[in-house]
Amino acid sequence: MAGTYQSPWLRTVDLGERFRTLGVWWRQPHRLRRAVRAYRNLLAVTPACIAYAFTLFITWWTLRGASDIVGRRLIFSASTNLRNMQKDPIQVLVASAFWTDGGFPWGDILILITLMALAERWLGSLRWILVVATGHVGATLITVVGIAHKLDKQLIPTRVAFASDVGPSYGISAMMAALTFRLRGPARWLWALAMVVWYAYGVWHGRTFTDYGHFFALLIGFTVGAIAVALSHRLVAVQARRAAAKPARAAANPAATGDSAGDGIDAAAPALGEPDNRLDEARRDRAEHGHH
Repeated sequence: MAGTYQSPWLRTVDLGERFRTLGVWWRQPHRLRRAVRAYRNLLAVTPACIAYAFTLFITWWTLRGASDIVGRRLIFSASTNLRNMQKDPIQVLVASAFWTDGGFPWGDILILITLMALAERWLGSLRWILVVATGHVGATLITVVGIAHKLDKQLIPTRVAFASDVGPSYGISAMMAALTFRLRGPARWLWALAMVVWYAYGVWHGRTFTDYGHFFALLIGFTVGAIAVALSHRLVAVQARRAAAKPARAAANPAATGDSAGDGIDAAAPALGEPDNRLDEARRDRAEHGHH
């Protein structure tokens, strides 16, 4: 029912209460078996995270079986650097999210099947994909524009326009920021502060365009979450006003709730089993009573 629907953005949790529940759960027997079953149930409702993690594994396996030259060509062809974005932006925006540069992507896959899986169970697959895609695309575009501006001003070397930039980290960063709105009370502000400090330290320490991209993705995640929560509150308010208006309309027009108004049958019409003194009379089937 539309009147009872609640947006997942408004479904918050209290970490203190969750930890207390976890403590009670841990003291019960068969902890390992129940933990495996709970984790299996989590993965069963997070198909997007599982598919994403599996795709990262497949692309890593492809690079592992290719030569160094072929591997570098694959990475550079999918990279969202300035040169590729000028040639084929749509193709590289999509492809870059499914390749990783370097060794096995342990960190990305572990985050996908833990924190990101919890986020998908909270928001649902479609909303999760939208947040991750918005963070990936938005942070990439901001970074590319910044690189182009710096190159025009000759503030960075030209080779940056051809650097490799692939991986799911921008989308994951945006979703980590959006997870802030899953928490309630002081935990929300502590999580947000921790995220800002961590990514700001990366910008200050690394000073690479990917570090800036991660920070921009974090800001995008905060913005998307704040807008989604505001719109959800607005939807709830509209539903509440509509629900309150229904009894008022019913009291103002009581005839509209009666049986005769509800089924469209005239209350003065005779019952079906009684003659109506017209069609039931003999020899009254004259031409004016027939169908034309």
